[in-house]
Amino acid sequence: MLSPTYFHRIYRLSAFYDLVLSAPFAVLPGALAVTWVLNAISAALGLEPIPPLDPLGMMYANFFGTVVTIWSLLRLKLDQPWLARWDAVGRILFSLAMVLALARGATPILWPILAIEMTWGVLQLLPVRGRSWPKP
Repeated sequence: MLSPTYFHRIYRLSAFYDLVLSAPFAVLPGALAVTWVLNAISAALGLEPIPPLDPLGMMYANFFGTVVTIWSLLRLKLDQPWLARWDAVGRILFSLAMVLALARGATPILWPILAIEMTWGVLQLLPVRGRSWPKP
């Protein structure tokens, strides 16, 4: 069981993590830069490069970046730890999508990202001692 202070720290760190990782995807140059970095890591590990995104794929990458950036900023601004429970549900669904992509042959570079997502999701679902945040 987590203390409210420790849970709050986890909740805020996960929002900052999302913001740093997702904001570049909100715009074309940022998404291209992240793809370039991931391809450099893939090459260094001897993995296949990430296939280039077509215009529709890039639109979805920008959509992902925009929505997650807004969600991150909202969690940081409202600072309501009960939002962590909803974030955990999103992370579980996102993790499921990554598992399905990996099962269909997606780049193994997703494994560490999947591990991080699942860790944040589990941590945000742990019970909190004396839960003290208001219910929505």
